[in-house]
Amino acid sequence: MMTRRQLLQAGAVAALAANAHAADAPLKIIDTNLSLFRWPFRRLPLDDADALVKKMRALGITQGWAGSFEAILHRDISSVNQRLADACATRPLLRPIGAVNPTLPGWRADLRQCAERFKMAGIRLHPSYHDYTLADPRFSELLRLATKAKLFVQIAAAMEDPRTQHPRLRAPDVDLAPLPKALRDIVDARVQILNLRPRGAHLELLGKIPSLRLDTARVESTDGVPALCKRLPGRVLFGTHAPLLIPEAALIRTHESAQLDGPTLRALLAGNATTFLTA
Repeated sequence: MMTRRQLLQAGAVAALAANAHAADAPLKIIDTNLSLFRWPFRRLPLDDADALVKKMRALGITQGWAGSFEAILHRDISSVNQRLADACATRPLLRPIGAVNPTLPGWRADLRQCAERFKMAGIRLHPSYHDYTLADPRFSELLRLATKAKLFVQIAAAMEDPRTQHPRLRAPDVDLAPLPKALRDIVDARVQILNLRPRGAHLELLGKIPSLRLDTARVESTDGVPALCKRLPGRVLFGTHAPLLIPEAALIRTHESAQLDGPTLRALLAGNATTFLTA
């Protein structure tokens, strides 16, 4: 009997083949939501960087934007970003996305280091684990400084299902309601929300911020991804949240409804990410 993981892998391979046929040309796939190193609360099958890269290649993923699980609880963010940059430097498929924690002393120096020393394209924030809200003035300042440094900003709306979180470390989903005000005067800001399960209120909020992007990692239902692409054209970027989630699942959800035409599929899998990266 096949395990769930084997079944998902087989389904992902079939989905890739169907995607390639639908697009009539090889597909480029950019995964905008990966993480390296150890998740603090349990071991994961792909928490070795080489194993993760091998899986990416097997699934046809041509580039991965990688943050660091170490950023969740470590206080020495500079060292976290150094290890991330070193790991990605020897693995060309990976693009490092640094961490900044605006509640720690020296966070401005960490942001400058991401931009100037490591030449990173963006940074990833974890407000729930770092104990601040998007209404915090430090977040607004961080957005301004990141935009000035030409860094995009990824906000992890969640990392783990509340039902599986450690009882002594509960991290609620990030409240996105303050975002419109925070972004009001930062016209060039590039912001992507990761791991969001879009609900009605979320979609209403997203409609108020045309520049905001999100990923597919936690989009649910058979037609969830196509429906999101239709409602937010050009603003949905492919993401798996691997290795915390099984990467095959995101690929299957992308194709299983067979509702995406070739141009929309190409935009979702890579084109929208490329536009976001180079804007």
